[in-house]
Amino acid sequence: MRSFAIVIVLVLAGCRCYGQNSAEFKGCAAKAQTQAELNICASDEAARAKSALVAAYEGFLAKIAGDPLATAKLRKAEAAWLRYRDAYMDAVFPAQDKQLAYGTEFPMDFDLLLAQVTREHLAAITYLINEYQPPQ
Repeated sequence: MRSFAIVIVLVLAGCRCYGQNSAEFKGCAAKAQTQAELNICASDEAARAKSALVAAYEGFLAKIAGDPLATAKLRKAEAAWLRYRDAYMDAVFPAQDKQLAYGTEFPMDFDLLLAQVTREHLAAITYLINEYQPPQ
């Protein structure tokens, strides 16, 4: 019974990153014939998430350009998030030789998780944008 539970956990872990991906990724993955093609689909997904985050962040910087305190705090928060993101990704995939430890799916799993974490941060930045109130 215990080995069955381990198999279920491993199957679910292998699928952990598919849940919240874009239609573009899902379409690409549906057409993919090899792991290498899935890895490319996942890399593109991470790039889309990063692009959306960068656009929001730069747009917010432009919006608050006249508020040096808000600008400094946003830059500080973003630098802290980048450190957190990198540490989080390292914690999820702690092995030194990631390819050996996690197999051929590693690039896909890494990029899909990176996309998810990036989209979560995009939601946080979007909240800041919507809640920002310039000083009186």
